[in-house]
Amino acid sequence: MRLFSLKTFLFSTALLSLAACSTLGENEYDGIGYKGQLNDPIMVITLLSEQQREWGGTPYVLGGNTRNGVDCSGFTRVTFIDRFNIQLPRTTTEQSKYGKKVPKNQIQTGDLVFFKTGRGPNGYHVGIYVKDDKFLHASTKGGVIYSSLNNPYWLKTFWQVRRI
Repeated sequence: MRLFSLKTFLFSTALLSLAACSTLGENEYDGIGYKGQLNDPIMVITLLSEQQREWGGTPYVLGGNTRNGVDCSGFTRVTFIDRFNIQLPRTTTEQSKYGKKVPKNQIQTGDLVFFKTGRGPNGYHVGIYVKDDKFLHASTKGGVIYSSLNNPYWLKTFWQVRRI
């Protein structure tokens, strides 16, 4: 009888341990609706990839912020709200002053990248850095796409990096 009680105790303890490990904190990923910060690059890449799949091909529309049409700052704003529960200002000019400016050589996944394009009402463009010199943005020509920071156009117009 004593052996049975010890086995029962050990089994119960193991189950409790497993249950405790599977309990998610409020900012942890549950596979459905992660709302957290930008401190886990793998999770940020995953969430940005999901956002691109959902928004890919959405046409560029100045002032837009829906899947019927979106501009660059509308896309970054919606993405940060939807994926990270972070409220960004609406315009590229306001976003370019938000957060902390960091050197380009210290860029990290989730940072905002800004360009002086001379297009649009303020002449600026914004995207979200993903990895391997790629950023996600609402392009005037391709809609919501990934682009390379090493593309000659983006190299020439690069302005700054902001960390949220």
